[in-house]
Amino acid sequence: QVQLVESGGGLVQPGGSLRLSCAASGSIFSINAMGWYRQAPGKERELVAAITSGGSTNYADSVKGRFTISRDNAKNTVYLQMNSLKPEDTAVYYCNAEGLTTYFGEFDYWGQGTQVTVSS
Repeated sequence: QVQLVESGGGLVQPGGSLRLSCAASGSIFSINAMGWYRQAPGKERELVAAITSGGSTNYADSVKGRFTISRDNAKNTVYLQMNSLKPEDTAVYYCNAEGLTTYFGEFDYWGQGTQVTVSS
């Protein structure tokens, strides 16, 4: 099995910053990609940012220029630096990891979610 542990969420004022972390552990042989998704009340879960093991990134249009995704492949950890936060960024943020297990099977796991609240 693969486990994803998220941290870094919290309450922040508009214009503030937060940094989310997600560490993957377990029967991991390799990770192909990790990403962050979010879900606000009454809305569907959406991709925020993703990064491959090779460093290619993808961002939602709503966060471009404000959020930065990065990784530490040696630690199987992905980060999301969130700057210039807006109230509409308020959501539960989930990390995701895709790759190969030590049993040579593909995996696709989700973290437990961390709440980000942007409010004055």
